Amino acid sequence: MQTHFSLAQLADADTAESEKILRACVHCGFCLATCPTYQVLGDELDSPRGRIYQIKSMLETGGPAPASVAKHLDRCLSCLACMTTCPSGVHYMHLVDHGRAVVEETYRRPLRDRALRALLATILPRPRLFRLALIGAGLARPAAPLLSRRLRAMLALAPRRLAPPSPVDRPQVFAAQGPRRRRVALLSGCAQTVLDPGLNEATIRLLTRHGVEVVVARGAGCCGSLTHHMGREDAARASARANIEAWSREAESGGLDAIVINTSGCGTTVKDYGHMFRTDPTWAGRAAKVSALARDVTELMDEIGLNPPSTATGQAVAYHSACSMQHGQRIAAPPRRLLAAAGFAVREVPDGHLCCGSAGTYNLLQPDIADELRARKVRAVESTGAAIVAAGNIGCITQIGLGTDLPVVHTVELLDWATGGPRPAGIKDGAEAA
Repeated sequence: MQTHFSLAQLADADTAESEKILRACVHCGFCLATCPTYQVLGDELDSPRGRIYQIKSMLETGGPAPASVAKHLDRCLSCLACMTTCPSGVHYMHLVDHGRAVVEETYRRPLRDRALRALLATILPRPRLFRLALIGAGLARPAAPLLSRRLRAMLALAPRRLAPPSPVDRPQVFAAQGPRRRRVALLSGCAQTVLDPGLNEATIRLLTRHGVEVVVARGAGCCGSLTHHMGREDAARASARANIEAWSREAESGGLDAIVINTSGCGTTVKDYGHMFRTDPTWAGRAAKVSALARDVTELMDEIGLNPPSTATGQAVAYHSACSMQHGQRIAAPPRRLLAAAGFAVREVPDGHLCCGSAGTYNLLQPDIADELRARKVRAVESTGAAIVAAGNIGCITQIGLGTDLPVVHTVELLDWATGGPRPAGIKDGAEAA
């Protein structure tokens, strides 16, 4: 793609990076076939190629971002299926991230939109506030028919029952069982600790059972992805710096073999910290080291090897590979290998490359498109005839779970169960076998 940036524009590091990405695009259109929003809406402006043209025009023209560009970038899920498809290696993720930051900085949204986005950016990364908000959502549920479409979507996603905060999410060290094989830091996260605190508990049980010492580092928290994908770069970088500082301190004091992440959306972001701080001389080195240490929990467990299962159920599991897992981190085989080694019969979901519609805050900000994508995903999942759905991302688990009666659980919960942990909630003994 031909570009027309001035030297002054290219002096900005983000614009220079985006210019390189734009020039790699050859207009082939392969990305249209795998773009969820294009599949639903049929509008090329809501495809990667269409958004690339809009970002190019916005960056070259300068000035405030047009409302039309804001609309079509807001509709992008950042599922990154286009990057898996692209034969030219166009790094769409960094381009759309830059585009969103420019929109956030230069476009004045309608008041209601600004208020909702500010509310989500304030509450979701802070577990205590998020818990209070969910309690409030429960009280507001009877008034749902009177609320706006977006607020109704928020109420629908709020769990009916909240588990109490887990003690494992406080800073501490969990000793390995038997000889220590690894020492890792675990990202506890933010929204996940409220929506399903049992996921971190299952992760710690699984890791320690396999000889891994697990550290929950003081000062680590939200990875920054929720605000990052809303274009709020200052907030995202503040979260990232807190994590980099906390994990660097642990690495220097006790050593770390890995930083383990059990939410694939967070993993994609943490693995990109090196790029996020590439021009910052104070943080670039430490950020790059943190990114190099970041591992999805299934990556680490695949390296270590699963202990022989003590509970081999033979149940059929439909494995939903989150977009951030398969497209963002390019992790495909490890979760499937581990589930098979644990005694489950893994079934592939048709059109598994398409997003379920969760995508961080997307199902709150774009509920109509998200609902259509969830309906498509649920039909595909249920067509497998599986008894259980497994995924590696809390957003996907919540989103898909709203549309099916099948138990939707985290991959680590199944691995924990198979190697001696408790049976995940919702899974019945003797459910349909493969």
